[in-house]
Amino acid sequence: MVTDGARIAEEVVVNQTVIYMVRHAESKYIPGMEEARGLSEKGIMDALFVRDILRTEEIDAFFSSPYQRAIQTVEPSAREAGGDIILIEDLKERTLAGEDFQVPDGHFFSCKKQLYDDFHFALPGGESSSEAQYRGSQVILKLLEEHRGKKIAIGTHGDIMTLIMNYFNREYDFEFWRSTSMPDVYKLAFEDKELKHVTRYWAE
Repeated sequence: MVTDGARIAEEVVVNQTVIYMVRHAESKYIPGMEEARGLSEKGIMDALFVRDILRTEEIDAFFSSPYQRAIQTVEPSAREAGGDIILIEDLKERTLAGEDFQVPDGHFFSCKKQLYDDFHFALPGGESSSEAQYRGSQVILKLLEEHRGKKIAIGTHGDIMTLIMNYFNREYDFEFWRSTSMPDVYKLAFEDKELKHVTRYWAE
């Protein structure tokens, strides 16, 4: 369902709603600063490339996770379009685990895979895929109602983006999450609330 590489001509559908999911650019991990840590120097430069990608898309509104790295990735695009970024708490990244729990060295990907294999499994103090997917998908369903026929961009994160896309199509799974980059841009075309087509706009 994902079309990679060059953009392709798409039939214009009446009342089609388009969501651009923008996974945040590179951000250096800092323990205890999940919400406040911003982009690296490379990430800041890549956010400008995201702006270049979205420049001609005629986006009507910008939304974001409240985390700085997500905001900063869509900020150049919103600034050029003359729009504000509306922050939505439930678009934040999945809480992987509580502060008192450390994923054992060398087991990060196996823990992630378990979370996708069993949507009801959660690490201590963390969110299950089911829990994170519910809060994220409810936001998207509301935005589809409120912005029917419009184009909107969302500053987001790898896990919550994958889980939202999985809500509409189960092919977006652990392997898809592993294939995404920082940043990444996906155009999701909806008819009503049905996901009809996905195009990847970011070329690594």
